[in-house]
Amino acid sequence: MLQLDARGTFLALQSAARHMRDGGQGGSIVNIASIGGKGWKETSNIAYASSKGAIVVMTRVAANRLGRHGIRVNSVCPGMTRTAMMEGWLQGRAAREGRDIDDLLRELAQGVPLLRINTPEDIAAIVGFLASEAARTITGQSVNVDGGLMWD
Repeated sequence: MLQLDARGTFLALQSAARHMRDGGQGGSIVNIASIGGKGWKETSNIAYASSKGAIVVMTRVAANRLGRHGIRVNSVCPGMTRTAMMEGWLQGRAAREGRDIDDLLRELAQGVPLLRINTPEDIAAIVGFLASEAARTITGQSVNVDGGLMWD
């Protein structure tokens, strides 16, 4: 997990930053972390939380180092998101407990202040914003997209 999430993100960030710096046009890098990397108490495991926490920190350091080249670096920290991985988990839990997936989703959503689970489109929207000119003065930030689960 650390190899894929932390090291993989570092290598991709490094490559993109070199390309942007050498091109002289600046740009925007948006990493994907997680609220797990910020200490969300429902995080699945230590390795996951550590790898995502590393992304939050490397985002801040890279933003500081790359700003002078016109390169902005931010990260998105999703909360519960209905991905293929979550679908697999939901199916397994529904089968074990003899429950309906929609019932499980409603139950999970009750723990979210906005009463809904993210969709991949929710995450894509904030990534698009952070990559756009509308966010031209935002750098070094790790934005929670979690329906209000984490405040920081």
